[in-house]
Amino acid sequence: MSISKTIGGLATIGILAFSANAETISAGYGWEDGNGTILGSFGNLASAENVSGFANTGNHSLMLTEDPVSGTPQAYLGWVTGLSEGDSIFASLFAFSPSDGASIRIWGNYTSDVNDINSYDGSAGGENTYPDKDEWFELEKGWTFNSAGGDHTGLVIVARMYSGTNDHPGTYAFVDDLWIEVSGDDLSGVEIHFAPAPGAIALLGLAGLAGTRRRR
Repeated sequence: MSISKTIGGLATIGILAFSANAETISAGYGWEDGNGTILGSFGNLASAENVSGFANTGNHSLMLTEDPVSGTPQAYLGWVTGLSEGDSIFASLFAFSPSDGASIRIWGNYTSDVNDINSYDGSAGGENTYPDKDEWFELEKGWTFNSAGGDHTGLVIVARMYSGTNDHPGTYAFVDDLWIEVSGDDLSGVEIHFAPAPGAIALLGLAGLAGTRRRR
């Protein structure tokens, strides 16, 4: 089943797949609306800008800047809520790490409140791979959802920044083409959230909204 929707003047297609009593929803976001940035942040993330003229695909990407350099800033790129024990979540993104800039890793955080992305309830772990420098590099990670007896209700997809080191001397990097896919026996309560444009939030329910990326 596919459902066509229009958001901000752009037509997108949502795909809902069923297989052997399991359901799969998937959605992508590439910052092509020219407005959206991130859902939230942690640490010394000085700015998150929707920039044009430099992208993995399309014309827009997300530029992240750390200031001052301290700790490991986190940019909240996507958020999946309404998850149940054992659901599978896969996420990927493309990162660009300039030779004079910072680097990026893909990570996950658990949340405990479906209405608050800042309701941090522990790390879900991430991928230790750094992107190659001066090229768009795909980072990906899969998780099996641990509900912690009902305490965990969501998973935030995070870009973690690494700056001010010999390998990563600068404080800026780029992200593009975020993709999230969820599989489970009952996804009726699952929603995928992406960065809001000013005054709005991109909220994707069971139908999902498929972006420019391929399904894995």
